[in-house]
Amino acid sequence: MKLGVLFSGGKDSCFACYKVREKVACLITVISKNPESYMFHTPNINLTKIQADLLGLPWISVETEGEKEKELKELEKAIKIAKEKYKITGIVSGALSSVYQTTRIKKICDKLGLQCVNPLWQANQIAYLKEFISSGFKALISGVFACPFSANWLGRVIDEKTLEELKELSKNFGISVAGEGGEFETFVFDGPIFKKKIEIIKASKIYKDYSGIYKIEKIRIGGKVCETN
Repeated sequence: MKLGVLFSGGKDSCFACYKVREKVACLITVISKNPESYMFHTPNINLTKIQADLLGLPWISVETEGEKEKELKELEKAIKIAKEKYKITGIVSGALSSVYQTTRIKKICDKLGLQCVNPLWQANQIAYLKEFISSGFKALISGVFACPFSANWLGRVIDEKTLEELKELSKNFGISVAGEGGEFETFVFDGPIFKKKIEIIKASKIYKDYSGIYKIEKIRIGGKVCETN
């Protein structure tokens, strides 16, 4: 089986890719112009090409205006390109519990005659994050979109201490520990499938009313510095 991974650069898509790494033929990214897209991750999505290079995998990208439901046409277009170019037989998503996203991806896969693979589906979120951390992945919080997240959460690394705090927030405020309800987004900067680590040397925070992003502006990879704007 040859698989295409729906890739946002966040923890879930990276870990799903890791789970099926021997079968991955390419990564597929939909770049939405709408920061409130129902389907697609947007913080630092411009860095997915760099991440793909560090994973040593071909990268396909398409842009979308991000209109609800209409943005699925661009997703289907990207998957068609992957099927034709890399002869994939299945699509991988990092969905944990989002029925909205999963049903729409499955519908496109059925239409194109592809298998829909969800290696993280219905995983215990705490156990999943512990495995993510213990496997050597490094991710930071790149966006927050719910109470009670303050600006101080932006840029925080997902580690055991952060996980304990997320568990407390889940208990007290009902948020998803893994951010599956859209409460936060992440950016993976290192891990066991990365050839080199991404060092973040400049970033800014844009935050208001429990909503904000951590915009990565300059990075270093193996001694080479590059602007990301």
